[in-house]
Amino acid sequence: MEPLKHECGVAMIRLLKPLEYYQEKYGTWMYGLNKLYLLMEKQHNRGQEGAGLSCVKLEANPGEEYMFRERALGSGAITEIFEAVQSNFKDLTQEQLHDAEYAKRFLPFAGEIYMGHLRYSTTGKSGISYVHPFLRRNNWRAKNLSLCGNFNMTNVDEIFEKITATGQHPRKYSDTYIILEQLGHRLDREVERLFAESKQESMEGMDITNYIEERIDLSNVLRTASKDWDGGYVMCGITGSGEMFSLRDPWGIRPAFWYKDDEVLVVASERPVIQTTFNVSADDIVELNPGESLLLSKNGEIRLAQINKPLIRKSCSFERIYFSRGSDKDIYKERKLLGEMVVPAILKSINYDVENTVLSFIPNTAEVAFYGMLQGFDDYLNEMKVRKIEVLGHNPSHDELEKILSMRIRSEKVAIKDIKLRTFIAEGNSRNDLAAHVYDITYDSLKPYKDNLVIIDDSIVRGTTLKQSIISILDRLNPKKIVIVSSSPQVRYPDYYGIDMASMDQFIAFKAAIELLKDKGMVSVIENAYRKSKNQINIPKEQMVNYVKEIYAPFTDEQISSKMVEILTPKGTKAKVEIVYQTLEGLHKACPNSKGDWYFSGDYPTPGGVKLVNQAFIDYVDNNFNFEKTVK
Repeated sequence: MEPLKHECGVAMIRLLKPLEYYQEKYGTWMYGLNKLYLLMEKQHNRGQEGAGLSCVKLEANPGEEYMFRERALGSGAITEIFEAVQSNFKDLTQEQLHDAEYAKRFLPFAGEIYMGHLRYSTTGKSGISYVHPFLRRNNWRAKNLSLCGNFNMTNVDEIFEKITATGQHPRKYSDTYIILEQLGHRLDREVERLFAESKQESMEGMDITNYIEERIDLSNVLRTASKDWDGGYVMCGITGSGEMFSLRDPWGIRPAFWYKDDEVLVVASERPVIQTTFNVSADDIVELNPGESLLLSKNGEIRLAQINKPLIRKSCSFERIYFSRGSDKDIYKERKLLGEMVVPAILKSINYDVENTVLSFIPNTAEVAFYGMLQGFDDYLNEMKVRKIEVLGHNPSHDELEKILSMRIRSEKVAIKDIKLRTFIAEGNSRNDLAAHVYDITYDSLKPYKDNLVIIDDSIVRGTTLKQSIISILDRLNPKKIVIVSSSPQVRYPDYYGIDMASMDQFIAFKAAIELLKDKGMVSVIENAYRKSKNQINIPKEQMVNYVKEIYAPFTDEQISSKMVEILTPKGTKAKVEIVYQTLEGLHKACPNSKGDWYFSGDYPTPGGVKLVNQAFIDYVDNNFNFEKTVK
C-alpha cells in the first residue's frame, strides 16, 4: 500500500529503412520518434522522476550535428521532452514538415536511432544531471557514446578504484557516470585499435573513418568493461557512428525484450508495450537472455553475442508481483495464481466463514491478485456446495437446493485512494492526522460486527500506510475481523538492484523480529549476528555470509506476522486484525521462471548484495544498540 520506487525503464528504436520510406508508408518521417513516445508513455509506471531521449542521425556531413539529446525532470517529463523536440518543427511550412530529405539534412532529432529512458531514483541522487541518457562527446564520431540503463551496481567503489587507477577521472561518483567513463574508455581503445590498423593499410582522411565505423566491434567493448560489474542491469547505448547495443546482467535480474521486422528493431523493458505499440503478438517478441547482448551495426546488421557467462538465473520476482504491466499474458496469469494460492491461509484466518466475509483490494496494482483470490474462493465454495448437496441424498427439495446454490462469494469496492498527501505539510501531528484520510471507504458495504473484511495487497513492506490510514479507516465499517493479505511473502531484506528499499529499519518484518527477540530476552541473537557481520568486513565479498538471516531464524512466519499486527494496529481499533502472507513456496510455484527472491529469502544473487546487506545490518545495530565494546 506504500508505493515502491523502481529504477527504471528503457526503450530503443532503430529504423532499418530510409526516412523517405516511413514518410511514404505512414505519412510521416517521424515514425520512429512517435513510436518511441508510445513505448515510453506505456512504461510510465517504471519511472516518474525524470525522462530523457537521445537520437543519432546517420551519415551526417562533417560540421553537421548528428547526436541529439533532451531531458526533463518530474512526472510530466515525457510530455516535456517530446514537446521540446516538436518545438523545433513548429515554424516549418507544411511542405518542409513532410519532406523527409529536408528533415534528414537540416532538422534535429530527424534520425534513424532513438533511445529513451524513464527514471526512478533509488540512490537519493536527483537533479537533471542524473537523468539518462548520458552523453560522452568526442570529435571522432565513433567515440561518441550515449548511455542509459535500468540498473543498480553494488560494487561502484571497486569499479571507481579500478578505472581511476588507469588515469581516468569521472566527474561524479555515481554508478552511471562511472560506467559511462568505463565503457567510453574501452570504446576509445577499440577505435584506436582500428585506427592503427587503417594506418598500417596507408589510409587517409575519410577512408580511415569509414574503415573504423565499418569494423568496430562493441562486443569487445562490453566484454572488457562489464566483467567486473556486480548488480542487476539492462544497459543500452548508441554511438555517434550508428552502433547500437543492449546488454543484460548474467543473472537475468532486470528484464529486456526485443522485436525486429523489415522496418524496425525495438528494445524495451516490458513485452506488452512492444506488442501494443507495434501490434504484434507475444510470440514475435524475444527476451534478451542473461549475459547476452543485442548488437546492431551501422549498416543495420543484427547479431546476438554472449558477453558474460550466464549464471544461476535470478530474475526479479518483484517485476512479476508489482512493477511490470499486468497486461503481459504471463504476468497476468502469475498474479492471479498468487492471489489464488493464498486462499487456504485466508480461509483458516476467517474460520472458513465465507458467508460472512467480504473480499476487496488496495491498491489498484493488487487487482489482478484479487481476481485470483476470488477464483480460489469460488472453487472452495463450489466444493462446499457439492458436499452439502451430497448430504441431502437423492431427493433434495427445491428449497434445499435453492438455499445451497444461492450461496455467493461477496466482494465490494470497500476502499478508494481519495487524496494525495502533500509533502509541504511538515508538522508531524498534522501529517499524521491528514494521512489517516488518504483513503476513503464505501459506507454500508459490510454488515457491522458480523462480517469479516479481507483486503489483498501485492506487498507489505514498511506498513506505514496500514498504521497511519488503512486499518483505522476500515475499522469505521465495524467489521468483526480485518484480514490484510499480501500476495507476496514477508519482505525481510533490502534490495540493491534497483528497488527503493535499502536500509534494514524500513521493513516491518525486520522490526517485528527485533521486537520479538527483545520480548523473549534473546538480544544475544542480535549481538552474535552483529559480531559475525563485523568480523567479515575485510574479507573478499565472495566469501561473505548473510548473517541477518539469524535474526529471523528463531521464529515462524506466523509469529512475525502476529508481532507486525501488534506494532501496526492503531490504538482504539475495535476489530480483530490479522495479516496473512504468501509463502515462498507459493511464490515460486506462481512465478516459476523468476527465482530472484532475495528480499524475501536473503539469498542474494551476487556477492555485492551480501556485502551491502551485511553493512546495512551493521549500520542499523550501530544506530540502535551498544554492542561495539564486545566486538573484537
